[in-house]
Amino acid sequence: MSIVVRDVREHELDSVLALNNAAGPAILPLDAAKLRSFFDSAEYFRVAERDGTIAGFLVGFGSDTAHESDNFAWFRARTPAFFYIDRIVVASRRRGGGVGRALYADVQSYAELRHPQLCCEVLLEPGTDHALLFHGSFGFREVGQNVMHNGHRAAMLMKDLCSYAWVRETYGDTLPAAPWMPMPRVQSLTLAHRPTGTCA
Repeated sequence: MSIVVRDVREHELDSVLALNNAAGPAILPLDAAKLRSFFDSAEYFRVAERDGTIAGFLVGFGSDTAHESDNFAWFRARTPAFFYIDRIVVASRRRGGGVGRALYADVQSYAELRHPQLCCEVLLEPGTDHALLFHGSFGFREVGQNVMHNGHRAAMLMKDLCSYAWVRETYGDTLPAAPWMPMPRVQSLTLAHRPTGTCA
């Protein structure tokens, strides 16, 4: 069956929370209040559905968002404009089946219209090599490391979004309405007024 990526629905938050907290060492656990704050404030919060059930989800924030995160703050101190992936989770039984790539393709399609760079981190813990390999195969590179307040060390990853410069030059501050284009969940956003990255 095909993978459908769509905005999360409020009644699905319990299922998303269980999925997050069963993900293993690559993903920090959440409580219901924190997940609710994501639902209320995240610019991008979408699930991947396969065979009628949630197989994964991804949460992201633009660099101008009031988002509290050690790693988001690390990028904000060093990068003028970016889109930050706070977390991506794929159900263990669905790993290797294209769910993660479907979510990343969708978030990149969203972000490259609005932001010059895509950022995330991978915890450097035993058993997380698959996450580093996945991100490397998707074009991310390590730009530093951050030790979080809880003592976890993370590899800080970034990917230039090559389409952003063309979108910015062509459409300026206002994107055209297009039915295929994912829109921000919680606010009306324009394109970032910041320098672009360079793409080879």
